[in-house]
Amino acid sequence: MNSSALPRALVVEDDPSWQQILSEILADSGFSVDLAGSLAEALPLIMENPHRMAMVDLSLAGLDHRNDDGLRVLTALRRHDPACRAVLLTGFATVELAVSALTEYGAFNFLRKENFQRAQFRDLINRILTSAPYIEPDPALADSNSVAGQEPVSTLTLSRSAMALVVDDDAGWRSILAELLTDSGFEVRLCNSYGEALGCLRREKYALAVVDLSLAGTGEWTTPATDDPLEGYQLLAATKANGIPTIVVSGVASVDEIQRAYTEQSIFAYLEKQTFDRAAFRRAVDESRVVSPAMSELGSLTEREREVLALLAGGMTNKEIAERLVVTTNTIKRHLKAIFEKLGVHTRSAAAGKAINAGVVIERPATMP
Repeated sequence: MNSSALPRALVVEDDPSWQQILSEILADSGFSVDLAGSLAEALPLIMENPHRMAMVDLSLAGLDHRNDDGLRVLTALRRHDPACRAVLLTGFATVELAVSALTEYGAFNFLRKENFQRAQFRDLINRILTSAPYIEPDPALADSNSVAGQEPVSTLTLSRSAMALVVDDDAGWRSILAELLTDSGFEVRLCNSYGEALGCLRREKYALAVVDLSLAGTGEWTTPATDDPLEGYQLLAATKANGIPTIVVSGVASVDEIQRAYTEQSIFAYLEKQTFDRAAFRRAVDESRVVSPAMSELGSLTEREREVLALLAGGMTNKEIAERLVVTTNTIKRHLKAIFEKLGVHTRSAAAGKAINAGVVIERPATMP
């Protein structure tokens, strides 16, 4: 095959040994490979040709742990080659860095050198080759595409089928769950690790998530605050924040863990792998369809917080809300902080949007006669 017809891959790595390893595997997978050993070498390659995927080392300055030129490479790819699926590869891994790479810099996945396995890397390459290229939505078009009562048009909406996310480190279970969800009319996205799933949650909108609590097969991360070995709980927090009904299918069967999943993360259903029943799973999937994600989120708010949210959604300022409820503006600020945390948002407009989607009765400021 003519090399110009091959998909292109970019390897940005200052270690010649890792350059060789990565380029050999990529070439065996059918890629034409461009190599760069520094940020300066990578930028012209990014500008010259589009790439299907890129492998980027975090530190491009030898043993300097403080160097993070790899993040600048990710920024350049996101700006000039947004369809490229970039994977950050590093020996200086932290949970915070992984989350930052996925959520702020647009990385498709995050791999640690000390846990690198050729078979898993080839599997990742296959997923990238068979996935639809990611195109960053243009923020400038968001408002113009929005119509009252409708979702904004998105370049990520490739199908009218509802999307379901399956996260399990066992390929057999991923296959079973994908088959059942496909039969139920879902388009299914399969993930086998926390990092990969977090990236999918950032890029796509899901109507349902099916999560295994224990992802020991790829266990790269633990919860920062609790050192919790059950990585699935991190994903439950993410799906809850995004208002996604979540079914846990797990081999973890202790009463305490099941209770914790229901009370702390508001999951929709919990099915044990040891006694898994296909009919019971289908019923849970069907019942999850009638759950309004926005209403589920708002259910965590107190009565006063719902009042504040309704007034905020009506366009009132903090001062106007305080006057309506006969409290101080500092009290309103505290309520808003709690509301933002529970809804997983950071702006007033995002909170208002969730209220509107949930059908909250909007309170608007009285007009002067």
